[in-house]
Amino acid sequence: MTKITFIGAGSTIFMKNIVGDALHFPAMADATFALMDIDAARLAESEIVARKLIAAMGTNARIETHRDQRAALAGADFVVTAFQIGGYRPCTVTDFEIPRQYGLQQTIGDTLGIGGIMRGLRTVPHLWAVAEDMRATCPDATLLQYVNPMAINTWALAERYPDIRHVGLCHSVQNTVQELAHDLDMDPATLRYRVAGVNHVAFFLHLHQHLGDGSQRDLYPALRDGYASGAFPKPPLLMPRCPNKVRYEVMKHLGYFCTESSEHLAEYVPWFIKRHRPDLIERFAIPLDEYPKRCEEQIASWTAQAAAFKGPAPITVEKSHEFAADMMNAALTDQPFHFYGNLANTGQIPQLPSGAAVETECIIDAAGIRPVTTDGIPPQLVALMRSQINVQELTVRALLDEDPEHIHHAAMMDPHTAAELDLEQIRAMVSALLAAHGDWLPGWARMRQAA
Repeated sequence: MTKITFIGAGSTIFMKNIVGDALHFPAMADATFALMDIDAARLAESEIVARKLIAAMGTNARIETHRDQRAALAGADFVVTAFQIGGYRPCTVTDFEIPRQYGLQQTIGDTLGIGGIMRGLRTVPHLWAVAEDMRATCPDATLLQYVNPMAINTWALAERYPDIRHVGLCHSVQNTVQELAHDLDMDPATLRYRVAGVNHVAFFLHLHQHLGDGSQRDLYPALRDGYASGAFPKPPLLMPRCPNKVRYEVMKHLGYFCTESSEHLAEYVPWFIKRHRPDLIERFAIPLDEYPKRCEEQIASWTAQAAAFKGPAPITVEKSHEFAADMMNAALTDQPFHFYGNLANTGQIPQLPSGAAVETECIIDAAGIRPVTTDGIPPQLVALMRSQINVQELTVRALLDEDPEHIHHAAMMDPHTAAELDLEQIRAMVSALLAAHGDWLPGWARMRQAA
């Protein structure tokens, strides 16, 4: 019997999507879902939802709940991680408030930049603990890793635990396909594309519409013409506050469309968020402090959602666009599934450094996960990807070597941070963040700060 373990199962909505997706497949209809979280109340809510999903689908699946991570992992075939170390309060709030005191503004702060660096320092040690427990209790399991900062996490896992099978998963590719189809007024199923890069800064290298006669039409001319005329971007499909102006502007100058949203991309590059250029913030509709606002809205709405889940009404089970269940089904049935995933670079993108976490098309079946090689990426895109890799590598080196000086170096190399602050300001800001986070960070990061 297949066992699927969720670490961070108190992320109820995400758990609901993955369990609901899995129950659509006969190969997992009688699976055991082991839900683990440190928050007893959220874990109990997730258990209620999971049992309602099973009842709605009429399957023989089983639910276990655990507060102990090793017990939850014992004998697992697949492990799904979805947690946030330090939560919105206090850690995300700190990641925004202290940089703001130094004049550094952010939008999301969970992937790159100072927010991404700090989140990586908090997150990787626990991912390593998951991998250590997997090594002891389910060494042949596959880890489906959904935690940000995705690239830093994936790189650090591969360096410390190369024996643990894992892949970093994100929904930015499939979200962007929906957004592009929305702007172009096309059925997303007709789009054909090839994507490669690093997580959140990968690009659609080819983007075509599959026509009824079997031919394909290049869609980039329509995107460029639509942006030039003002027709694109249309009001966004997925994030109403965040129109896609940044991504279209980057496409105008670099030639290709990025996989991650404009509110994310704006803080990965040095061109848009500037204290002394409020005209840029307004022109490109950049939502500063977007993630804290989003968190507050989610917290406010969760009480009503939780009450609805606990009520007598059944749950509607619809398939989401996450890859996890399709991947597990492919591994169990040996029916190959193509997806976009993050793995250590072993040559699948020859233009980027070996070992860096890269995002490419991958194939999974009973033999495991295999990345598809992508070369010929335009040099301007490679240069932008390398600017992200610099920050990721220094953060990973800080973690592996337990060297707090590399935390400062990572922040100094961040494109947005370096465009706004000088070296002394960056060092002071990093030191203030390390002190403020306290026990949420590894001891070496707090105790051996450089003078």
